Amino acid sequence: MIDIIDQINAINREVGSRSAGDGEGIGVLLRRRYDAPIQDVWEALTDPDRMKRWFLPVSGDLRAGGDFQLEGNAGGRILRCEPPRLLKVTFGAETSLVELRLSPDGEDATTFELEHTVPLEMAGSGAGALYVGPGWDGALMSLGLFVVGEAGDDPVAAANSPEGQEFSRQSVHAWIAAVEASGTADAAEIAAAAEVSLAQFAPDVDSAPDEKGNA
Repeated sequence: MIDIIDQINAINREVGSRSAGDGEGIGVLLRRRYDAPIQDVWEALTDPDRMKRWFLPVSGDLRAGGDFQLEGNAGGRILRCEPPRLLKVTFGAETSLVELRLSPDGEDATTFELEHTVPLEMAGSGAGALYVGPGWDGALMSLGLFVVGEAGDDPVAAANSPEGQEFSRQSVHAWIAAVEASGTADAAEIAAAAEVSLAQFAPDVDSAPDEKGNA
């Protein structure tokens, strides 16, 4: 059993306008602290044998300039790899960029940031954050469980379990709040994206906040 509320609250979420190539883009930024040294977190993010235990199997030419493919998910190109602090890749498309940044927080903890930026025409508006944010939330939670030795044997099954889907439902509502706070989408755009996001990430649970108004 995971403490869903603690896991949701462990992640700081931001949505905002970004530059994307020659035009305007939308970015999501996730920040979380892990109780593990920076080298351990870096290896969990980049070692294929470790990645498959909390995220997905990865294959390819895993070095700067090489291409990678996540099993059943996106692929891309490794643009920058600067151990143990920075990894930047394309993700699913050349204009979809994911940057991972790590910094030590004392000797035995790490602050981790993930920023995913796409052109505005791809995102539509800031509400596009709802299509990717909950998925990244699940990855950050799974990584956190892994580095403290609490991850299960099958991360995909865990994400699709009732508990995993309940986490995702609450994550969608947390991202709705982040989009609303950013002012990058109107109410209709947020409502439409939320419906799609809930159907994708939490198809088997009640999508509404609980009776106390909590996500």
